[in-house]
Amino acid sequence: MPLHYLRRLTGRERTPAGNLQLARLLAFVAGAINAGGFLAVQQYTSHMSGIVSSVADELVLGEIALALAALGVLISFISGAACTALMVNWARRQHLHSEYALPLMLEALLLLGFGLLGGNLDRVRWLFAPAAVTLLGFLMGLQNAIITKISHAEMRTTHVTGMVTDIGIELGKLMYLNGRSSGNAAHPPVRADRAKLWMLTSLVGLFLLGGLVGALGFKHVGFGFAVPLAALLVVLATVPVLDDFSMRMRRN
Repeated sequence: MPLHYLRRLTGRERTPAGNLQLARLLAFVAGAINAGGFLAVQQYTSHMSGIVSSVADELVLGEIALALAALGVLISFISGAACTALMVNWARRQHLHSEYALPLMLEALLLLGFGLLGGNLDRVRWLFAPAAVTLLGFLMGLQNAIITKISHAEMRTTHVTGMVTDIGIELGKLMYLNGRSSGNAAHPPVRADRAKLWMLTSLVGLFLLGGLVGALGFKHVGFGFAVPLAALLVVLATVPVLDDFSMRMRRN
């Protein structure tokens, strides 16, 4: 990828086009991690609605240990989002180009560790499996918060329920038949936001595509498939980080 393109994707200076392109790439990665992670540790980690419901179910059934495990995933997701906010705001105060690239680099390193350590799962499943689920929850929160902050909460990369709901709303507007009374100040015509509809559809589609790729990768390659996903994140984040490094070197 050209350096100027990578700089536009994850650098400090943002454009609507760059935001959408980054969101699409991260939706693909999120889908791959979520689906592949399920094959690896039998747990989806991107949707907190199911996790919160799981906490309630397990408490009612008296499965305290399982309820605490689900609660741990919820806390790890929140912690990941909080970590992104801390890193972005710290980098912003330091006037760094990598305010959005730093959380991506952290995600890449943690995902790389997940892939490299996954070979130990069979020997210490009792320890590694809960830790892996917690780590994946942290990664999902970390990544979702990046796009949320960049787009001012207009886009998500892991929260498919919200995106599908918005797709349904826009489709309802698209199918609405405006009557003769429409078009005045009291009854303006109902119009679908076609650009938003396409944006949301593309994000959900890429999440699905990432899920297919991730499931196939983890099925046939195993935990090692996390390595190319981590490498993709490193590529996306490297240019702004190097920009900051070179700036510091010139100052010294």
